[in-house]
Amino acid sequence: MLTPKQHNLLIFIDEFIKQNGHSPSFEEMKAAVGLKSKSGIHALINSLEERGFIKKLAHKARALEVIKLPKTENTPLEPELSANDNGETEFSLMVPLYGKIAAGTPIEAIANPSEYIYIPKSFSTSSELYALTIEGESMIEAGIFDGDTAIIRRSDRADNGQIVVALVDNEEATLKVLDKKSGNEVWLLPCNKSYNPIKLTADRLKIQGVLYGIVRKYS
Repeated sequence: MLTPKQHNLLIFIDEFIKQNGHSPSFEEMKAAVGLKSKSGIHALINSLEERGFIKKLAHKARALEVIKLPKTENTPLEPELSANDNGETEFSLMVPLYGKIAAGTPIEAIANPSEYIYIPKSFSTSSELYALTIEGESMIEAGIFDGDTAIIRRSDRADNGQIVVALVDNEEATLKVLDKKSGNEVWLLPCNKSYNPIKLTADRLKIQGVLYGIVRKYS
């Protein structure tokens, strides 16, 4: 999904190129989307490029190529609240959404991002973040519910008691509390009394991240 300003700028650039045979200037783009600074246009262009909608042409000043457009005119747009001149908003931190992860029986690990989502800038950190959609109820006593979006801090290490994204046998991923036992034994603990711990040896486990936050949508 695109924010309104990203959507409007993309459509403007596409129509301008079709009519004039070259990209619009920064002044023209600023006027088209109602921004006052070039830095705001730079931010919007970078976001569109990262999401595969446009491409900057090398060795050409201000040259852009439109790669694709939104599928339909009715495609829902991301909320864009309290935007400043830089095109930034309260929800302008963009992270990749890697798909679903089980809070129950492990499911197949997702290797590539399916889309990107916007989260509050208050989540900002020096660490790399990604998002996963929770599926299952094994973590409800930790306040993590089916359908929640888990924000994960990428890491291959974790301490006992942390909630982690655990990759089991290089095939299945699950969200559980890490409990390292003595010797080579590791338990992945649910936070729901109806579920049993997953017991395995350390060589079968890879840590892919540590839970950093939860985003919940209320219907």
